[in-house]
Amino acid sequence: MKITLLSLFAFFYSTIGIAQTGGTGLRGMVKNAQGEALPYAAVIVKGTPNGTITNAEGRYEIALAPGKYTIVFQFLGFQTIQKPVEIGTGFTTLDATLEEQALRLAEVEAKAGNEDPAYTIMRRAIAKSRFHQLQVQRFKARVYTKSSVTVLDLPNLAEMAFRKQLKEAEKEANFKVGVPLLNETVAEVSFSQPNTYRQRIIANRNSQGDFLSPNQFYNASFYNPTIANSVSPLSPKAFAYYKFEYKGTFREPGPDGKAIEISKIQVIPRQYGEGVFRGTIYIIENTWAIHSLQLETVNNIGISFTVRHVCTPIQGVWMPTNQRYNGSGSYLGVKATGYYIRNLTFSEFVVNPAFVEEIEVADEKKGPPATTLSKGDIKGKQLDELVKKQKEFSTKNLRQLVKEYEKQEKQARKNRKEDVTVVRDDSLVVDSLARKRSNVFWDSLRSVPLTTAEIKSYRKADSLGLTREIKAPGTTDTTRRDSTKKKSPNKFSIGQLLSGNTWRLSKRSSLIYTSPITRIEYNTVEGYSLEGAWNFRYRARVDSVNRFRQIPLGEWNIGGTGRYQFGRKQFVGYGQASYQYKNTRIGLSGGRYLYQFNSDNPISPFLNSLTTLLFEQNFAKLYQKDFLNLSVSASPFKQRLNLAGSLEYAQRTELTNYKEDLKPWINWRNRVYTPNRPENAELTNTGFPVHNALVLNLTASARLGSTQYIIRNGRRTAQRDNDSPLLTVNYRKGIHGVADSDVDYDFLQASISHSFETGIRSRLNYQISAGAFLNDKQVYFPDFKHFAGNQFFFQQGDVVSSFRLLPYYQYSTGKRFVEGHVLAEFRKFLVTQLTIVRLIGLKENLFVHYLYTPNSQHYTEVGYGLDGLIPQVLPFFRVEVISQWQDAKYQGVGFRIGTTLKFGR
Repeated sequence: MKITLLSLFAFFYSTIGIAQTGGTGLRGMVKNAQGEALPYAAVIVKGTPNGTITNAEGRYEIALAPGKYTIVFQFLGFQTIQKPVEIGTGFTTLDATLEEQALRLAEVEAKAGNEDPAYTIMRRAIAKSRFHQLQVQRFKARVYTKSSVTVLDLPNLAEMAFRKQLKEAEKEANFKVGVPLLNETVAEVSFSQPNTYRQRIIANRNSQGDFLSPNQFYNASFYNPTIANSVSPLSPKAFAYYKFEYKGTFREPGPDGKAIEISKIQVIPRQYGEGVFRGTIYIIENTWAIHSLQLETVNNIGISFTVRHVCTPIQGVWMPTNQRYNGSGSYLGVKATGYYIRNLTFSEFVVNPAFVEEIEVADEKKGPPATTLSKGDIKGKQLDELVKKQKEFSTKNLRQLVKEYEKQEKQARKNRKEDVTVVRDDSLVVDSLARKRSNVFWDSLRSVPLTTAEIKSYRKADSLGLTREIKAPGTTDTTRRDSTKKKSPNKFSIGQLLSGNTWRLSKRSSLIYTSPITRIEYNTVEGYSLEGAWNFRYRARVDSVNRFRQIPLGEWNIGGTGRYQFGRKQFVGYGQASYQYKNTRIGLSGGRYLYQFNSDNPISPFLNSLTTLLFEQNFAKLYQKDFLNLSVSASPFKQRLNLAGSLEYAQRTELTNYKEDLKPWINWRNRVYTPNRPENAELTNTGFPVHNALVLNLTASARLGSTQYIIRNGRRTAQRDNDSPLLTVNYRKGIHGVADSDVDYDFLQASISHSFETGIRSRLNYQISAGAFLNDKQVYFPDFKHFAGNQFFFQQGDVVSSFRLLPYYQYSTGKRFVEGHVLAEFRKFLVTQLTIVRLIGLKENLFVHYLYTPNSQHYTEVGYGLDGLIPQVLPFFRVEVISQWQDAKYQGVGFRIGTTLKFGR
């Protein structure tokens, strides 16, 4: 009874805390002429950096000290209005009614044969886009963000299968279909050119508990060539992707009280779909800056997004102070909607001295400026000096001026001994009180009022949180079970032996158990098999790059794997130990185990189990290895180079099928199980005697382009999306005569791979490899160069470097080889010419695979693929048709269903 009363009191207290506000300020409603609420309208305090936006119900609230103010109300497509107000004690109510914007058309529109005026406006805006970005030298701002995601519907099967888990999720995490999942953050952020960002989270609140989601989007800009992997309408490549239509011009008071003209431009993609926007953008005449915009796009799984920006002049620079992102759609049967809003209040703003002077941009297609500069006139000159001499520049000259300015700035940074390879320097600090702020504190900081549904969500979360806080500390009430108290993940149960588990032994150590039940496999060599594993991990210390990526600073792993073969009635297994510090790792392993001849496992054990039992096709070919292996890997020279090496001593034994008269689950006509000895065009017999092999294996790889780095909280890491070509060299030596080693060979191979964009959502991928056995005195079949073949209708693995129809071992070679793979991905090709096809996420590709060995007869595959086989249900699957060629002669055609997902090991 006492606990119940405390819970009710907590609920009542949180309700009062949310409802009450302190201090002085302004609140009200923003509506249209019909009395309908205008959600997310901008409310700006003129002459100050303060502002906010209305919530989904059209309500706003802003804290202000007593005094007189002029309030500006803005909403896309409506006339901006200004209202005077005087704040006294408490909160003053000020409502606003906005009228739809009346547009006037430019005279040139009426003249026949003229180019649409939108194009000259956009050429100027595009030319000046980088200028606008560089105008900001540095700033400090308080950023309020709020995100809300609401799951609208779940698949019926999921609701039936996970009914218990969904009820627990509602109790534990406040998750329920139809209830918004909220997250609010208040951060103090700063920026300084060229790429330094600092962020301090001072308050964070989440309706699902202690999940911290700091704001990462405070510098998003449509002046960038791309935003969210989509081409911006202000990109230098915009005219290749968009058409533009002039819709009219309107006037409104500018920052200095003088009227400014704003043109409404319709953004029309040439082909709508993933990677492009459509909607409206408003451009300010003469400055050619963004006034506001409303654009929408769609991603590769059919989720649609709408972006709304409203800009405010800050010391003459139009900054996107109010932003809103909406998303909605369904994926794998889950329907959801959500939004993300951001509001900036600047406390410090410094304009780049080189960009203070306002310049005019002449569209040379309409008329050249009075003076046109040559490259020689611009090279080596200071931007501010040129601007003082000349106020009007062509779009081409302006781009050249900005490029020369950035080149000079980069050289100046080099002269100051700054690291110019760092493209972004971030730091994130979370205040210790960020998750402990009171409702009163939030009411004083919250830029956007909560809606009724959001208030209810927080009430539920607060009551759950307080209930946990009251019940958790050693309660003596044993008559009822605490439904909010979770089971300890370290508590042992019988079910964990069946499913596997990770036990957290301490803050730094854990024990990982893999159950044999999860690794039941079948092949014709072992029959059925069970495999389990244990691993003890100890992390002395880790360095967190972000919430999802940690770098070990001293990690030990010791474990073992055991496997029982029911067909051979034998037990095999191996042990392993390793130590890792940052990117350097050393490992030791040894034991007895079965391996595929191709160590890259062209067919996974799981898939081979299915093909063997259901389709009477035993593709995996195995041999036994008793081994001891020492391996080392490192990334020296600031991760520019990756090195890996191993030294292995092994006794290798050929194996056969465990019995002759094997029977599959389904007996197929014209199919029989094949021997475990692979067929090969180079060898009449791939069998080998029991032998010893001491093998040294060395690999080095490096990107051919310059490596760029990101600094996060002082840690310098290489940028992951480096798209420069990757060169890899591998040397393998069979050492003869040492410890009775029978192998004697030297193998060298090199490969180059590259993947780069050829257009929006279009890529070209290639990989070219070549190699040879420089010495082949004694080479056994396990030492051959093997290739990524496939003989099953289901294709998995790397889509670029895998053959589709090549038999697994037919052209494995002990001599020499040349291998080439090319895959081109198209956003728009054949069926994707249709907009509806692109919108549902389908993508086309063409590919060619080539292999030369002394016996391969220039084996070639040419194919066509369609990604996203069943949109929004199985978007990661593809269907392919492939033609087979040898010596330029057609051999046949095949079909494949494929995925990049990896099943099994």
